[in-house]
Amino acid sequence: MSQSTERSETARRKPSQQELAALVVQHRAFLAKRNGGMRASFKFLDLSHVDFSGLDLTDADFTGAKLFGARLNGASLSRAILYAADLRLANLTGSVLTRADLRGACMRGAILSEAELVEADLRDGTLMQVGDSGMMSAVNQEIVKVTTELTCATVRSADLSRARVSGAFMMQTDLTDAVLRGAKFVRANLSNSDLTGCDLTGSDLTECNLDGACLTGAVLTGAVLSSTRLAGAVMVGAILDPSQRAAAAAQGAQLASRPEDAGMSLPEVLAAHALWTETGGKEGARADLAAFDLGGADLVGAKLAAALMNSATLAGARLSGASLAMAELSLADLRKADLSGADLRGASLERATLSGADLTGAKLFPVHIQSGSGHTWRSNLYRARLDGTRLAGADLRGANLVEANLQGADLTGADLTDADLTNADLTGAELRRARLDGAKMPS
Repeated sequence: MSQSTERSETARRKPSQQELAALVVQHRAFLAKRNGGMRASFKFLDLSHVDFSGLDLTDADFTGAKLFGARLNGASLSRAILYAADLRLANLTGSVLTRADLRGACMRGAILSEAELVEADLRDGTLMQVGDSGMMSAVNQEIVKVTTELTCATVRSADLSRARVSGAFMMQTDLTDAVLRGAKFVRANLSNSDLTGCDLTGSDLTECNLDGACLTGAVLTGAVLSSTRLAGAVMVGAILDPSQRAAAAAQGAQLASRPEDAGMSLPEVLAAHALWTETGGKEGARADLAAFDLGGADLVGAKLAAALMNSATLAGARLSGASLAMAELSLADLRKADLSGADLRGASLERATLSGADLTGAKLFPVHIQSGSGHTWRSNLYRARLDGTRLAGADLRGANLVEANLQGADLTGADLTDADLTNADLTGAELRRARLDGAKMPS
């Protein structure tokens, strides 16, 4: 029997609804520092399928509790003790678990999308059992180490900044767009997990198992890759330091290759694409440069409308005045690229990295589809990284900038009429003379 199964089958008492309600009321008074308040203790209780959605359970004690299939979405569990808790299939969507103690917790198949786990502790715990006295003791009088498990969990867009995840099992886990800045994953097992678009800046991945993981568009700047296992890991379009690229290649990761390495001639690809656009697709061939390394390429004035360039590496590329209308550039690396005056109408830059890029005077307003429907195709910059990007005078009318990072961006004189900036980060952004008529601004 596995440690996780043994843990889940430990006998636990199931409290009545009245008992649970009383504990919640007492805890609410405890948090408000009112008379009669008492910190809630759910130690070793069977709370399977209980609904704690939206409740403030800050500092509550769930040591060894069974929360199988529990609903905790939107709950506040900051500093809560969930030591060795059974959270299999629990719904923790949007919950706050800042500095929570999740050591040895089993969260197999749990949903933690958009949860906040900043500085949470997900390291190894010790397998315990409840004795006749109700006290916790080591199993068979021995200290048995259990590993925090997030296998097959959904942790999309969650914030695990500075979390301690060393030694945890997170195989086949969906961590798409998660923020993992400064997290410690020493000896953690993340094999075959999806880390697409993750921010792993400054994280410690020493001896971490990332075999078969997908890291497309992930940011690993400053991350430690010492003895990290990366066999078969997909790192096409990942943001890597030169030393990291060498280490990843040595470990057998899949990295972007140059067109010439695939027997392609970039001038010929551009010529064929120009003919394809001019003839409405009857001649030539659509440019497919997806996942290729075009870093530093000279593409000034290039005609690449509707080209496929998703997950391409275009860091430092010269694309000023280029025609990129309706181009597919999602998850592309465009750091410090020159896109000044470029035509990006209707282009998809979803989750692309444009940190420090120059988009001065760029056109990012909608394309009107030539059909009886009158449909428009707007530029998509959903969750795009635009920190420090120059967007002075850019035309961003109607652009989708939901959850985009615009920290320190220069939007002087930019036209943001009807743009959607819901949940965008505008910290330090320059908005002098910017047009914001009808724009949906961050709350």
